[in-house]
Amino acid sequence: MTSPNIQEEIARRRTFAIISHPDAGKTTLTEKMLLYGGAIHLAGAVRARRASRHATSDWMNIEKQRGISVSTSVMQFPYDDMLYNLLDTPGHEDFSEDTYRTVTAADSAIMLIDAAKGVEAQTRKLFEVCRLRAMPIFTFINKMDREGRDPLDLMDEIEQLLGIHCVAVNWPIGMGPSFRGVYDREGDLIHVFERGGGHGSRKVIDQATGRNDSALENLLGPHGVKAFHEDLELLDLAGEPFDHGKFLDGEITPVFFGSALTNFGVEPFLQAFGRMAPPPTARPTTDGPREPANEKFSGFIFKIQANMDKNHRDRVAFLRICSGRFDRGMTAHLVRDGKDLRLNNAITFFAQERKTVEEGYAGDIIGLYDPGVYQIADTLTEGEKIEFEGIPRFCPEVFARVYAPNPLKRKRLDKGLKQLSDEGTVQVLYPPEALSAAEPVLAAVGRLQFEVVQQRMLEEYDVEIKLDALGYTTARWLDMPEDFDHRKFVHTGISDVFVDTRGRRLVVFRDEWTLQYAVRNNEDVVFRTIAPNPVT
Repeated sequence: MTSPNIQEEIARRRTFAIISHPDAGKTTLTEKMLLYGGAIHLAGAVRARRASRHATSDWMNIEKQRGISVSTSVMQFPYDDMLYNLLDTPGHEDFSEDTYRTVTAADSAIMLIDAAKGVEAQTRKLFEVCRLRAMPIFTFINKMDREGRDPLDLMDEIEQLLGIHCVAVNWPIGMGPSFRGVYDREGDLIHVFERGGGHGSRKVIDQATGRNDSALENLLGPHGVKAFHEDLELLDLAGEPFDHGKFLDGEITPVFFGSALTNFGVEPFLQAFGRMAPPPTARPTTDGPREPANEKFSGFIFKIQANMDKNHRDRVAFLRICSGRFDRGMTAHLVRDGKDLRLNNAITFFAQERKTVEEGYAGDIIGLYDPGVYQIADTLTEGEKIEFEGIPRFCPEVFARVYAPNPLKRKRLDKGLKQLSDEGTVQVLYPPEALSAAEPVLAAVGRLQFEVVQQRMLEEYDVEIKLDALGYTTARWLDMPEDFDHRKFVHTGISDVFVDTRGRRLVVFRDEWTLQYAVRNNEDVVFRTIAPNPVT
């Protein structure tokens, strides 16, 4: 019998990720949600970076220098008697694999769209990542305080390019300098905002009225009122009504408009998000779906981050709780190797700030100090031998041989690369015959990952590394008979074979044509875009 306490705690939790193209305003929206949740009292606006103040969720030096997020941040905050677990994902396309791992830990996602640019390339990629998980997706069209595209055109583009129906939950009143607020279609409320100081660093004043309020003419003028009512009539006639079931199934996306920078529309969106977003849901395991209300504790590791605090040289494993209750000091079973571990030091995060966790429930994200025992996709239980669905590793697209100019630092190089590989920051490969005796090869989805590795190796391990680019552009994981000779694929400058730190074979090619030639001539080999044995 499930205790009422667990049921109540599950019902008040919302665990979600924010996805967007770079520069759509994701970090700004993150901070404004924290502002309204009372987690911060003054948002570190993006513009304030010029004064050396950086976004709350960015903690790496490279993030602060470039103004981009390259690592997932986890933040927990309360709002309106609910508890939110926010996963701020990397926006840059070179880090989409980290985004995928993060999405596995979320129950819903917020897709952020720039009102002037519409659906951009990385938005499409990240949307497909969410669709692979059949995840409910909210859409927040941002930067309405600037001149942008027609809202109806933006919704049409989302439907055409992403193949998901849009339902406008609210509607913008004006655009650019004339942006006055948003209209809540369900509640027949117009939220009129007064501009706050400090580029939206504080909450704005919200005054509500109805769509037929005569005061609107003073606010919008006769022409503005006419255009506003025409848009609403068109939406009422042609728009699809919101269906919560279709939303949960990923068939429709509720659309909201606003400006994260000035706070226009952020709080109404946060209120609607709390009502509409799903609480923690069942998770697939090797023994069938695991319900969050199951009283036995379970969860999985979706991210490992080393050296978040360089003063302590620590390593933290991020755990998504899937069922039951976590209690500080409890004993958990690591299913992969059968060990029992005492969970004495668990923490929650607010960017770099940490707080010791005494208890947690399904949907919560907690950090476990890791002495090197955890791997991505590890399952923790109270003794049950079940495992959650594995987190796949995708094929890399860029490759470089790595070495340390100072040969005395080879051991430190190997240690640093192993930790970064465990985190998923980069893939580390070796020739099958030489393994760790040879110079390792770094493999990644994008070149910016290499820059992160170089900087972190220097700052965190005191090792300067050099990279020699390899001319391979595509790769596949090999699933082949035991007696197959992989050396058949080794042709200097054309193709080669490596193994990763888990012993999986990866074949690399200089171009797509060479790959297709190999596929046609090796019918007994399976060439996979995802590792044949997911990370477990």
